[in-house]
Amino acid sequence: MTTALVTGANRGLGHHFAAELLARGATVYAAAREPASIDLPGARTLALDVTDPEAVAAAAELAGDVDLLVNNAGISTGSPLLGDLDGVRAEMDVNFWGTLSMVRAFAPVLAANGGGTIVNVASALSWFAAPGAGAYAVSKAANWNMSNALRLELAAQRTQVTSVHLGLADTDMARAIDGPKTDPAQVVRTVLDATAQGEIEVVVDAWSAMVKASLAEDPRAFYARFL
Repeated sequence: MTTALVTGANRGLGHHFAAELLARGATVYAAAREPASIDLPGARTLALDVTDPEAVAAAAELAGDVDLLVNNAGISTGSPLLGDLDGVRAEMDVNFWGTLSMVRAFAPVLAANGGGTIVNVASALSWFAAPGAGAYAVSKAANWNMSNALRLELAAQRTQVTSVHLGLADTDMARAIDGPKTDPAQVVRTVLDATAQGEIEVVVDAWSAMVKASLAEDPRAFYARFL
């Protein structure tokens, strides 16, 4: 039976990850900064701020039976790179450093439990930048290539590292953004099914697939829509 820890489980994709894992029979540690905000009957709630090294270490000690780590916690401040540096740093602290901190703490746990799996929720914005999302795009680009590097570093202990890429999901984070949005429950089902099949990168929707394919083309054609 799978034992999973999901960060940012109080809302959005994290809530759907935890709920779907529970429905599939997993034991789930549902983690958030404010555990009282987690409404998931059957889950083991856990107070966790991924930017706090002591909290991360405590979580790894408490959840020593985990074999699936879902690094979902993330923020989007809307900060441009030439704007408020506090916003830029905040996004890197959560989306990159927080995720890496979780992996570093839980890698020995996963090794002790047979290798296990790490799911890092990145974005289609790992592969492009858009107005109003400069810091977010940079943090998710770092998150994506972090997954690639960790996959190599953790191969010897047989830990699967899967990177997840999607456009807009119908969650609180995307509430103010216009455009087609994917049902978050479907996103989660797609990711968990692909992860179970051993996929190391999950491209959830057609928009993300188009963006990834555009990397092989002249970037002027892609960025003409923004300039």
